[in-house]
Amino acid sequence: MSSETQVRTPYPQRNLLKIMWLVVAWSVVALASLEFLSIAYQKYTQLNAGSYGMFWTRREWLWTHIGGGALTVLLGALQFLPQVRRNWPRVHRWIGRTFLLAMLIACVGAVGLILTSPAPDAIRTAFGATALAWLVTAFLGYRAIRRGKVDVHRRWMIGCYLVTLAPITFRALIRIPGMMELASPMVMIPTLLWLSWAAPLLVYGLGVSLVRGMQAQHGPSGRMLRSDPGVESA
Repeated sequence: MSSETQVRTPYPQRNLLKIMWLVVAWSVVALASLEFLSIAYQKYTQLNAGSYGMFWTRREWLWTHIGGGALTVLLGALQFLPQVRRNWPRVHRWIGRTFLLAMLIACVGAVGLILTSPAPDAIRTAFGATALAWLVTAFLGYRAIRRGKVDVHRRWMIGCYLVTLAPITFRALIRIPGMMELASPMVMIPTLLWLSWAAPLLVYGLGVSLVRGMQAQHGPSGRMLRSDPGVESA
């Protein structure tokens, strides 16, 4: 038995829409990140108890956390540039190694802040879960690339960067009108801390599953492959 295959080429506009969506998405991320880093810089360059508040006696831990975290935000964004990955693979690898080192430094500061924090257990647990998710996604991405699984590595590192942006996402969530009025701060703060990284990871995971399902249906080239039983011949 043999059959002809009918091929339906996807609309050319799809690639353009994909590029436009990526440009808009990364522009939003870039602006939010720059605003967050600018606010942190302006606030904590003033060395006085009024600016630091509850962090004044723990400012060394705060500097460690913010310094390492700011570096991961900037370096992580560079890793998404396809020109760097394709044309300068060695630079890509060294940026990745520096990213991991900066992440470990930021996590050391986070642990110090958590252990010395007077906040309720629910808030400290939420902060700890964020740091743990950060470490786990980075470890899985690193292990994947060591095993030569580039696609798996890329997916886990995208997830890692989503966790990297958790403080920025958290700030965006608390600024939604009426959000902090839904419950007491002791409930909303830990809830939003969890959501700031868990929700993006969930959405990303669902998106990956959806894309892989579509690829399985349409083929790796994005074309729909469909056998026409009316043209089969012996």
